[in-house]
Amino acid sequence: MQYTSLVTGGAGFIGSHVVTHLIQQNHKVIVLDDLSGGFKENVHPKAIFKEGAITDTQLVNALFEEYTFDYVYHLAAYAAEGLSHFIRKFNYQNNLIGSINLINASVNHAIKCFVFTSSIAVYGDQKLPLQEQQKPQPEDPYGIAKYAVEMDLENAHKLFGLNYITFRPHNVYGPNQNIGDKYRNVVGIFMNQILQNKSLTVFGDGNQSRAFTYIDDVAPYIAKAPAFAKAYNQTFNIGSDIPTTVNTLAQEIATAMKTEVHIEHLEQREEVVHAYSDHSKFSSIFNPSPETPLQEGILKMVDWVYSHGARESSTFENIEITKNLPESWKS
Repeated sequence: MQYTSLVTGGAGFIGSHVVTHLIQQNHKVIVLDDLSGGFKENVHPKAIFKEGAITDTQLVNALFEEYTFDYVYHLAAYAAEGLSHFIRKFNYQNNLIGSINLINASVNHAIKCFVFTSSIAVYGDQKLPLQEQQKPQPEDPYGIAKYAVEMDLENAHKLFGLNYITFRPHNVYGPNQNIGDKYRNVVGIFMNQILQNKSLTVFGDGNQSRAFTYIDDVAPYIAKAPAFAKAYNQTFNIGSDIPTTVNTLAQEIATAMKTEVHIEHLEQREEVVHAYSDHSKFSSIFNPSPETPLQEGILKMVDWVYSHGARESSTFENIEITKNLPESWKS
């Protein structure tokens, strides 16, 4: 049986990998992406590409009318946690209201399951490792928006019977990542800076830590999630178990790219210092393969980066609040 799936953000980083895995599972895949952070070249050639935004209610409804979707994989988001403080309206329109458009259409068209990629940003600064039973306490508008969507999905399930699966990935890196985005994805930022013979810019002392996760440890499980009945209407942390400081990450990337480390420390920005999560709940359902070691994942991404070259760092043109905006983001 062939299923028909909508993948929002399917020209972006994680979304494009999910699309590839769905195609390999014989899904008919329709990709909706506005190309604000993704690239059409990322989209699998067997997928049907529709350029547009999830905030376009008329377009979203038209797609649900044109195709009988079995599953919706919602990965479209502007995932810049730090910047979200300064683009609050944009953040909520794209990451919350756009998501509600999709949820409404999914209820109205009785899809089988809505797979949502949230973020560990919903937790905020809590006892580590972060666990699903902890009450989310997001500290930035991005995390607030993600948690609001999670709560709306719970409500839609209770009231309308919409099945969902929510994943909270973190610090994912790998091929197809937009290394030209200076606001997010530090692995790509560092690689892009090295390609341009620039110093690696680090906010604060660099001792903040994250568990950096290779894309192959995330995308396949998101794609096949609806096949796991026990995962329905559940939330799962997904990603690496091993935290690494930003300073150590910089050294690993410089070593992989055969260059010296030159770090420029910038003023500390508003962010959670340490964040990594527990994945025992995910493992109990999905029985994942061993995670990709950081050095191995970085080398794989370096091969892809060298084959594609540097990207010009883009500047967000619609900053809504300039108060306390980091100096490096003002130009």
